[in-house]
Amino acid sequence: MFTLNPDQDNQMSPALQARINETRRSAAGLTAVGVFLCFGAAMAALAAITLLWPSTPLESMWSLNRVAYSQLFPRRLIVGPLFVLLSFVLICAAIGWFQRRRWGWQLAVTIICIQLAGDLVNFLRGDWLRGIIGVLLAGALLAYMRQPALRNRFDRKAQRPFEG
Repeated sequence: MFTLNPDQDNQMSPALQARINETRRSAAGLTAVGVFLCFGAAMAALAAITLLWPSTPLESMWSLNRVAYSQLFPRRLIVGPLFVLLSFVLICAAIGWFQRRRWGWQLAVTIICIQLAGDLVNFLRGDWLRGIIGVLLAGALLAYMRQPALRNRFDRKAQRPFEG
């Protein structure tokens, strides 16, 4: 019986060891993207809650970005439900991502493409620093997510959300 024991690593062929290391790195990257999607869902939900129910202790989080709050608050009855929708879409993408469904990969790639477009608009509107940092980060994430080896790890059979 073959087991993956660290003490036996020196007995493996270099090719097998390289493949095991690549699998470990790939699994960590896949997990990181899924956690990122969950984090985004939580932040969108928190934004929705604080906009739809103002004057709660949670509202103090906006001290990190007072300009955004002052722009969003007057439109809170429109923007709040949109944040709820965004949170729902992100959590659906995370579920599909963690289940390695093709639709989850497609949804996550679409979300990052939209983010990249928004960052590009910020850059073109003169918000240079935020725009360029966003374009670089979203671009790097998109390049990672579009790698054929990563894309092929997602099941082609279950195309509809929440299918077993």
